[in-house]
Amino acid sequence: MSTVLNVVNLEKFYKNKGSITKAVNHIGFEVEEGEYMGIMGASGSGKTTLLNCISTIDQATAGQIYVNGTDVTKMNEKSLARFRREQLGFIFQDFNLLDTLTGRDNIALALAIIGEKPKAIDRKVDDVAAALGIRDIIDKYPYEMSGGQRQRIACARAIVTRPSLILADEPTGALDSKSAGMFLESLGMLNERMKATILMVTHDAYTASHCRRILFLKDGKIFSELIRGSDTRKEFFDRIMQVVSLLGGEKGHVA
Repeated sequence: MSTVLNVVNLEKFYKNKGSITKAVNHIGFEVEEGEYMGIMGASGSGKTTLLNCISTIDQATAGQIYVNGTDVTKMNEKSLARFRREQLGFIFQDFNLLDTLTGRDNIALALAIIGEKPKAIDRKVDDVAAALGIRDIIDKYPYEMSGGQRQRIACARAIVTRPSLILADEPTGALDSKSAGMFLESLGMLNERMKATILMVTHDAYTASHCRRILFLKDGKIFSELIRGSDTRKEFFDRIMQVVSLLGGEKGHVA
């Protein structure tokens, strides 16, 4: 199994009126191909800043970020734009679907941007729709869908280009509990059936319990790590809550 992501001594500092805030402070970890990994931490722990640096939305102050062996911190803007299109898939809290396009066209757009041929686009969109069980909603517009359905379309858009790494930023934050459960099933299918490598930031223990490994951040540093192993999701949830209580974080629930 190969290493998709290798973060080495990553730092992100912000200067404000003479003071320095260490949002990410000497963080290092690896993500292997096919892993489903979560990052948790209280507000201000650095988890979103870390994800932004990995996604190249934000520029690290120091350290390296290797994706498939290439240091993305050394890339110029043109190379970064191509890297994002071809190597990364994104799932956002607010879906980021285009309301004037159907679900099918929102998914197809990701392929069109990288220059895929029309016949290949149709086939790949149909394949991912079948894999995620969304063929019944794919020709609807986003305003005709529930929040959970829109997020499942966003899942399909993220995986259809077969990126090396899918980054999910609080993907259940705008969903009710039923929609969140359906979405997390879809995310699990991406990982299990399509071998997608997923890195997800969340503050919610229920959401995190679907991951196979979790890093906990505190004050910009790695506080703890949990590996699910042979635990049931409920058992893993209980272990997560033990760490969350040490961090002083929010309570969660599990169904």
